Amino acid sequence: MTRLTRPPHKAPIVLLTLGALAVLATILALSLANRATPKAALPTDARERLIRADSPALGPADAKVTIIEYASLTCPHCATFQTGTLPEFKKEYIETGKVKIVYRDFPLDGIALRASQIARCGGPDRAAGFVDVFFRQQAQWAAAKDPLAALKQIGKFGGLSDAQMDACLADKALEEAVLNSRMEGQTKYKVNSTPTLIINDK
Repeated sequence: MTRLTRPPHKAPIVLLTLGALAVLATILALSLANRATPKAALPTDARERLIRADSPALGPADAKVTIIEYASLTCPHCATFQTGTLPEFKKEYIETGKVKIVYRDFPLDGIALRASQIARCGGPDRAAGFVDVFFRQQAQWAAAKDPLAALKQIGKFGGLSDAQMDACLADKALEEAVLNSRMEGQTKYKVNSTPTLIINDK
């Protein structure tokens, strides 16, 4: 199994690692700013670089504010954001077309890497659903005696077969894609903790 080390904790540079209230306050300010100055929206080519076909995402493609969330499926704070903050945030900002949020893998350990591979096993249309379920049931599967077996059981409930999941777990290209997502977060955005939110590529 691929070994991963947790990045050292450093002060953020051009990124935001925020609690729930700070997230809402920051995005509200950005949303109001965008309404006042429409030209502040990202150009199409920049927006397309932020929104990849294989990245689980919520919200309209033409939203003026695009948020990248770097998260690890074994991160308790990420699970808290997903289950406690995101539902209200989604209702207020995503469903109203103001914001698009794009999930990027930043696995902190080997089991988080495997969870990300399984989440993508059902294809891009189902990845967001698996990410959500894995976060909501994180306390159960992450603490299980065999976390991978617990993850695969959830995958079965989601319609994946053992053969499908085993193939995804053995897929070196998929594993490399997940690890490259983490590497990009570290090198381009200086991500050093999760969850980290990047707003409009800044």
